[in-house]
Amino acid sequence: MTLKVEIYPKNLELTTHIADYITKKASKLDRYLSDIEETRVDLEYQKSMRNPADRQVAQITIRGRGYILRTQERSDDILTAFDTALDNLQRKMERFKGKRVRGRGDGTPASGVKETEAGAMTIEEETPPLITRRKTFTLVPMDEMEALEQMKALGHENFFVFYNINTNSVNVLYQRRDGTYGLIETRLG
Repeated sequence: MTLKVEIYPKNLELTTHIADYITKKASKLDRYLSDIEETRVDLEYQKSMRNPADRQVAQITIRGRGYILRTQERSDDILTAFDTALDNLQRKMERFKGKRVRGRGDGTPASGVKETEAGAMTIEEETPPLITRRKTFTLVPMDEMEALEQMKALGHENFFVFYNINTNSVNVLYQRRDGTYGLIETRLG
């Protein structure tokens, strides 16, 4: 079964050459993970970017049973941005697959591990990410505009966590690459 690849262009013309190239390359992603349910490629031309080398944006998202992996890259050429994003996604998929096979590190058994003869396979150990700093702070209830002002006043350039009085939930306000702001609204699942 071949992997279905959905391509969504925005502010650019999707030629058959580009569509065929992307479909051919992205359809090989099931070599890394066999349970991919959806592969989505978003291509965008952002005229508002100051640097011309960052105007072509390629974002690749794959969804499977219980996971979502996504990469985004920018370049002055859409195919270069796609190739770089695809390389990054393949590395992410390898790391993700390794974590699934080795287990979660919390004592639960790894799923899908087959027994092999000793010495038949060499495993490269990857150092797990390390949390080097923890912060505890009190969330002050405020609305989105107050949070934006507070973020600027404190000099937090990347993100700001606050309790939104309008939604009664913890929100994260962040600055996007293009200079605009995004808001993540949390909800218990």
